[in-house]
Amino acid sequence: MIVCVCHRVSDREIARHAHAGMSFDEIQFELGVATQCGRCETCARDVVDKCCSKGTTAAIHNEVATQPVQLATPILESKAWHSSQPLQAA
Repeated sequence: MIVCVCHRVSDREIARHAHAGMSFDEIQFELGVATQCGRCETCARDVVDKCCSKGTTAAIHNEVATQPVQLATPILESKAWHSSQPLQAA
């Protein structure tokens, strides 16, 4: 069901963020819940409280370790590419 009509946020979306370990304040910042008219705040807090009482935590994002990017030779040789150190293509 839609909890926040102003920002069109559902209870499922709030629950997903709460299960990921986010607090109400973090969810409010992320989704905009209870930031406009404020009528949904009680319901949104109830959803977060119900999710937090279960004690489960899940990840929202599957973060992958960052890997260096290899630039193509034409980019490295371009005079438009500004670099403090000259790069060499491998």
